[in-house]
Amino acid sequence: MLEHGIPFRLNSRVRRIVAPNAGVMTGSGTNTYLLGDNDVAVLDPGPAIPAHIDAILQTAGDRIRWIVCTHTHPDHSPAWQAVAEATGAQVIGASPADDMFQDDTFKPNAELQHDEVLSTGEFTLRAVHTPGHVSNHFCFFLEEEQMLFAGDHIMNGSTVVIIPPSGDMKAYIDSLQLLLRYPLKLIAPGHGEVMEDSQAVVEWLVKHRLKRESKVIASLQRLGRSPLDELIKVVYDDVNTSLHKIAKLSLSAHLIKLQQENRALHYVVDDSWEMFES
Repeated sequence: MLEHGIPFRLNSRVRRIVAPNAGVMTGSGTNTYLLGDNDVAVLDPGPAIPAHIDAILQTAGDRIRWIVCTHTHPDHSPAWQAVAEATGAQVIGASPADDMFQDDTFKPNAELQHDEVLSTGEFTLRAVHTPGHVSNHFCFFLEEEQMLFAGDHIMNGSTVVIIPPSGDMKAYIDSLQLLLRYPLKLIAPGHGEVMEDSQAVVEWLVKHRLKRESKVIASLQRLGRSPLDELIKVVYDDVNTSLHKIAKLSLSAHLIKLQQENRALHYVVDDSWEMFES
């Protein structure tokens, strides 16, 4: 069971502190990871909750050299500022995407690039650009442990919500397939426990998204031109209706992907969709 505020050692290089922000979208809370013992990187500092910030600083304090953020949603990055001010740590990540769900306070020291490496005497951390959940999302591959810090690209216990316009279903599936090129053994998600058999996890997620896409196509072919409010009832009939408001975001992302591929048409006048007939 994940305990809030208490450092838990996952292996010789990594400790985890869970933020006290449990909820429908965050599960048991946001996982903050501390890498290294002598010179520490704080990965996903989490929400700006004083008790959580105190737990990070009490665990690593003046040994914190870097703050690394997978992305800038409000449950992952806002604590960066307090930790940086307390420690003078370098801030690593990508600037916020231009949408309404971002931590606009986030200011990295430099814009993060794909395949950029943070190398210390204790660990090697490689940045992997994984847009999809949002455009500025990065996973980080800890080479010595073959462990992927997945942020919100992969979650334990639920699938990721893709929120247009910054969220992009095509980019998300492509990013999942990119991860299959890495020798993954473990996935450390932004929410939930560490997952083993990483290749199988990623392959299942790709199949799951494509299966949902097939359901979108079949539903449009059967119903014809349809608004989102009608499609959601059919495409997500296996999901509790209390979650349909959230699922509608991912449904929109699936439809936009089909539109990008010239397979679906969007009618702005009534926000309805139909399959493209060539």
